[in-house]
Amino acid sequence: MTNLDETLWNVKTVGISGHVRPDGDCVGSTLAVYNYIKTYYPNVEVDIYLESIPNVFHFLQNADKICNESTTDKVYDVFFVLDCGDEDRLGANIKYFHTAKHTVCIDHHVSNQSFADDNYIIPDASSTCELVFDLMDANKITKEIAECIYTGMVHDTGVFQYSCTSAKTMNIAGQMMEKGIDYSKIVDETFYKKTYQQNRILGQALLDSKLYLEGRCILTYLTKAQMKAFACTPKELDGIVNQLRVTKGTDVAVFLYENEDGTYKVSLRANGDFNVAEIACFFGGGGHVKAAGCTMEGQIEDIIQSLLDVIHKKINVL
Repeated sequence: MTNLDETLWNVKTVGISGHVRPDGDCVGSTLAVYNYIKTYYPNVEVDIYLESIPNVFHFLQNADKICNESTTDKVYDVFFVLDCGDEDRLGANIKYFHTAKHTVCIDHHVSNQSFADDNYIIPDASSTCELVFDLMDANKITKEIAECIYTGMVHDTGVFQYSCTSAKTMNIAGQMMEKGIDYSKIVDETFYKKTYQQNRILGQALLDSKLYLEGRCILTYLTKAQMKAFACTPKELDGIVNQLRVTKGTDVAVFLYENEDGTYKVSLRANGDFNVAEIACFFGGGGHVKAAGCTMEGQIEDIIQSLLDVIHKKINVL
């Protein structure tokens, strides 16, 4: 894949989707592509499919056009998959991927196996939004598209503090700032500000956290009952694992929360040379070297022990 304009040549229908439980990079990258097509290809019919997005991203242009239900049976000329390491992570929207005449995947997950017809997979990139920028005509990036790209980059780099941040990342961010976006407001409103309920459940998660493996691993979890008591949904738990990660002396941070079906979503973050993608892949998940995740079944005590056993083996070879 060379660029978006080449892919969109003579195309009449386009579908766009990203991974389940969309985060900032997923929302930003999908909406950036959607807005690019809506702005410069008005004759193309384009739809965007994502699960319900966090409220903090509703300010992005055309966020209200996102379809949360996969109820139609449309067959698209091109179907874009963004920020998604494998097709199973598309959830219910996988049907559009399977029926599309041509599929395109733009992603930066190290575990991505290039499952689409065309793949633009750069694991070293800070974010999928950085890759979307690469594939766009920079002169065509409007202020609204820039807001989408900048938002995604902010969230996947932890406001440009994670090791995935490069000089190129900062250069692109600077170009987006020059488009006139309110960059400080985006950072404050979408990354730092939390609701009262979010702060309370973060406090509970930190109080319940424990150090393992001689202090090199910090872990905590939340049950369905706790989330209900604090009136929080999974999309409001963003930031807990990152707060665990900054604990001094730790190599890996683990945060688990219980899904409605009784399984547990596992989020992993790394410090130093630790590779959490290897841990996630071992349990059927995936992600990046420094940030990865998976879903696990069983009793929470057994899940924790299984995670610690594998983490212990990896820590011993550092």
